[in-house]
Amino acid sequence: MTAAPNSAAPQGVLAQNIVHFARALREAGVPVGPGAVLDALAAVEAAGFGDRGDFYATLHAVLVKKHEHSLLFDQAFQIFWKRRGLLEKLIAMMSPQAPGESKPKPAQAGASRVADALIKAKEEPKLVPSLDLDARFTVSEREILRSKDFAQMSAAEIEEARKLISAMMLPEDRRRTRRLAPAVRPGRVDARRSFRRSLQPGGRIDLEFRSAIRRPPPIVALCDISGSMSEYTRLFLHFLHALGEKRRVTTFLFGTRLTNVTRAMRERDPDAALAACASLARDWSGGTRIGEALERFNREWARRVLGQGAIVLLFTDGLERDGVERLAAEIARLKRSTRKVIWVNPLLRFDGFAAKAQGVRAILAHVDSFRPIHNLASMADLCRALAHDDSGKDPKAWLKAAG
Repeated sequence: MTAAPNSAAPQGVLAQNIVHFARALREAGVPVGPGAVLDALAAVEAAGFGDRGDFYATLHAVLVKKHEHSLLFDQAFQIFWKRRGLLEKLIAMMSPQAPGESKPKPAQAGASRVADALIKAKEEPKLVPSLDLDARFTVSEREILRSKDFAQMSAAEIEEARKLISAMMLPEDRRRTRRLAPAVRPGRVDARRSFRRSLQPGGRIDLEFRSAIRRPPPIVALCDISGSMSEYTRLFLHFLHALGEKRRVTTFLFGTRLTNVTRAMRERDPDAALAACASLARDWSGGTRIGEALERFNREWARRVLGQGAIVLLFTDGLERDGVERLAAEIARLKRSTRKVIWVNPLLRFDGFAAKAQGVRAILAHVDSFRPIHNLASMADLCRALAHDDSGKDPKAWLKAAG
């Protein structure tokens, strides 16, 4: 009888590596329990695989339960199974097919966090810091974290950034509204209360006054959750969650559809709020249709949420390929319905950014402010812009610079 092609040794090596891979996913922030690991081992044994794509699809189907974890899984898979051609060697041992060569890809968002989780188990010998290294630490670690790009942060830095966002000085600007309330100081006479007061015994008429109520204007956030924006959207939602403790914030997510997640963002725990948002937005880390999302917002939600001098925060990169004319018309309609439109764009982190894309030019013509949103320092600047008049660069200057 001919022996089976798959011996016990290769299967044991593969099982051990799948267990280590699941442990790395858990360290990177993907909830993977022991039951999921057993299911993954059974799925790989039942399905079999002949190439890298089949193995990726099998593990992804078992270990990933939410859309927002797909990016971390992809980065962990690329890093873990690329080391010394481990997966290719296992495929060669278990299958007669020759694996194809894959071209190296540049580092993407979240790669440093996954790499930090993968190498966490390796303990390096502790080195005694020299005087030269001590001089370097005159700059506070918090200051370094403030200027670090969100996409390049490790898991520990992401957690520290969340704490700093919660403690951030949020805007307290209050503006005069049309509603009136009883006041002590002389102002507008409250005729009804004054006449009611005159009916009391004594014959003396004491005038009662009213004055305008001052309250912070509501904020409406439209957040892009496409694949190129998801890593930044995560921390921006933490910012909106902290902002919602002092202001009335209405939050919408859009990719290929528009989703109102305001009720989910009212959860006290920010992690629970983001998990609820991810379960509602099924197009997370997918494509994007900015013009279509703005059209639906203007048609179904604008009259409900854009009252009392609301400020709109548009969070997107503006890279719209199709329907640029509709995008220009809808952003112009949005501008007419609100007091101020602030566009926050992670692409402004690049020094060589130029407004050459058609979608970017269509939006720039109808916004009041154009700001970066890629690190904690840019979030602090956004807080100051919400609290006071924005003195940043005129958005139309970007159009003139790009010609």
